[in-house]
Amino acid sequence: MATKSKIEWTEQTWNPVTGCTKISPGCKYCYAEEMSNRLKAMGTPGYENGFRLSLMPERLNQPINRKKPTMYFVNSMSDLFHEKVPFSYIDKVFDVIRQTPIHTYQILTKRSKRLAKYFRSREVPPNAWIGVSVEDKKYGKPRIDDLKTINAEVRFLSIEPLLEDLGKLELTGIHWVIVGGESGSKARVMKQTWADNVRSQCTSSNVPFFFKQWGTWGSDGVKRAKRENGRVLNGKTWDQMPSDNLIAVA
Repeated sequence: MATKSKIEWTEQTWNPVTGCTKISPGCKYCYAEEMSNRLKAMGTPGYENGFRLSLMPERLNQPINRKKPTMYFVNSMSDLFHEKVPFSYIDKVFDVIRQTPIHTYQILTKRSKRLAKYFRSREVPPNAWIGVSVEDKKYGKPRIDDLKTINAEVRFLSIEPLLEDLGKLELTGIHWVIVGGESGSKARVMKQTWADNVRSQCTSSNVPFFFKQWGTWGSDGVKRAKRENGRVLNGKTWDQMPSDNLIAVA
C-alpha cells in the first residue's frame, strides 16, 4: 500500500519504482538508499533488491483504491525518470494519475533532460505537479531551464539539500519553491544566508516558499538532532503552497 509520509509538504508516498543511482552531489548521502537497505535487512516486501532499481507494477493501482483525495509524492524512494525506467512504464504511472483526478501527484526528478524528452510528445495531467531538485549551481540550476519547457499546472523546485549559495535564480514560470538542509550523521552544513537568498527572491517574485527543515545543522551552525533544529527561518515557519496567498505562518 502507499505509505503515510513524514515529509512536511505531502500526505502519502507512492513508489511504483524503488532504487536509484547517484548522479550529482545532492545524491551523496541519499536518505532513500539508507532506508532501502534497512528495509531489505528487515525483510520488507518490495525491497528485496535493496537500492537496486526495481519496477513495482503490483503497486501501480494503489492510488485507484484510495477514495479520499490525497497529495501523493511519487517515488520518494527512487527517480521516475531514471534511465532504466522505460517510457512505456512511465506511461502506466501517468495513466493512473489521469484515472484519479481526485488526487494530486508531486513528481520530482534530478534527471531533467529525460523529463523534458518524455514530455515533448505527451501532455502533463492537470493533477500532476512536476519538479526538479536543485542542490547547487553546477548540477542543480541547469535543471530549472529544462523544467520550464514542460507545460504543467505546477512547476516546482526542491532545493534540498541546499549545498551552496545559488546566486540569482530566474523564477519566472516557477510556481513553488521548497528549501531544506541535509539530515543524517554525515550531513553537510546549510548556511542561513543561502536559504535567505532563495526566500527573498521568492518573495520578490511572488512565488510560494516552503522551508522544510534545517536538518542536522541548525541556523547557529551547531550539529544536533534534526527535530531540535526545527523549521523556523528568521522567526517564521514558511509553509506556503502553490495555492496559498503568500502569507507566512507565524
